[in-house]
Amino acid sequence: MRREQYQYIKAAFAEHRFFGMTKTATCSHPINAIFYHTGRFDFISAGGYWLSETPHVAGSSSWQSASIRLANWVRLKDQQTDRQFRVLNTHLDHISDAAKWNQMKMILKDSCHYPDDFPQIMTGDLNVDQQHRVIHKIKDAEWWDTYQKVHPPEEPGNTYHGFLGSSYQTERGKIDWIFAKGGISVEAAQIIRDGENGRYPSDHYFVEADVKLHQSAETFQWDTNIQLEKNDRIFTKL
Repeated sequence: MRREQYQYIKAAFAEHRFFGMTKTATCSHPINAIFYHTGRFDFISAGGYWLSETPHVAGSSSWQSASIRLANWVRLKDQQTDRQFRVLNTHLDHISDAAKWNQMKMILKDSCHYPDDFPQIMTGDLNVDQQHRVIHKIKDAEWWDTYQKVHPPEEPGNTYHGFLGSSYQTERGKIDWIFAKGGISVEAAQIIRDGENGRYPSDHYFVEADVKLHQSAETFQWDTNIQLEKNDRIFTKL
């Protein structure tokens, strides 16, 4: 997320709070920030780590990662139901296959410390399509793709388009994901390809899922928007 984007979003969503670590020790704006509505959700805890062999060293990277990558998470409580859940947001490397593999291994190891029925949502630009071994590893860890829960298993097409929309020619497939595990069910999911006069708000399309926490009649909607800096953000729509 560019500094200007961060400042604009923070001002536009005044009723939201956010959590996100910075890419380096001296960076002044968050990466992969998670936004949540304070009128609906109570903050419980938050954390994050750099996706490297030294995860608590700011700005560290490993496995020939072309960029510094990290993961943020927040644990929230729904004010209406007292149901807690966890949201994790990340962005895997776009070049090194070894980095993608080891970065996701770290995330899955972290998430497995929660009880099996604890609701968790993982979003991000993973830079891999559904045939990649990283996606198979995620599913082996009992995460499921919210989009595939309500759509046929066929490849739905590109989610990266480089600001070109339907004119983008390279077949990369769906590389932006909303996964879930634990006490969650999905009500709906879609890829939003809206543009206006050939202009798009991002070089990626929006991926959206409506999910429902178990033991609750309330349905929450999550949008993940991958921006120019490949920053993943989650918004609640009430």
